[in-house]
Amino acid sequence: MTDDQVVEVQEEETPPRTLPDQAVLRAVAEQFDDIEWILSSGQDVFILPKDLVLDVVQAAKDAGFELLADLTVTDYFRGRSPRFELVINLLSMQHRLRLRLRAPVPVDDVQVPSVVGVYPGANFYEREAFDLFGLVFDGHPDLTRILMPDEWEGHPLRKDFGMGSVPVQFKDSHQVQ
Repeated sequence: MTDDQVVEVQEEETPPRTLPDQAVLRAVAEQFDDIEWILSSGQDVFILPKDLVLDVVQAAKDAGFELLADLTVTDYFRGRSPRFELVINLLSMQHRLRLRLRAPVPVDDVQVPSVVGVYPGANFYEREAFDLFGLVFDGHPDLTRILMPDEWEGHPLRKDFGMGSVPVQFKDSHQVQ
């Protein structure tokens, strides 16, 4: 090759982001560049960074998702990284739609924004996720244990939590004799 020959380098084009066909879901997804949409067992799923949870939940509520049906955590101990995944299921009765939000949460940074300000019913779900998995919900009005005794150490639904035969007296339950 001589000095006067120019080699053209073509940049590879990134494929366009896949968005849902349903207009309500598309409108929510288009507000955020970092949302990935997939269809899982016939259900619409948004995979998003944990820092966007509150904003996406607010956008979904504004779009007509009236009900937070569930909030839970999955522990992929040794199976996947990041280890945890926050899962929120939303329901829109006016649009007859369900939407699942999944936000990966690394074990060394378990803080996620609370959605109690958007859906007050998330209060107990977030307390349960805190109590049993150890996720910390920033902005939660009363992030205290809900099932385990206050002095309990650890988070018993983590897959690396030791199994034992320690009797547990749950809060506000009658005394077993």
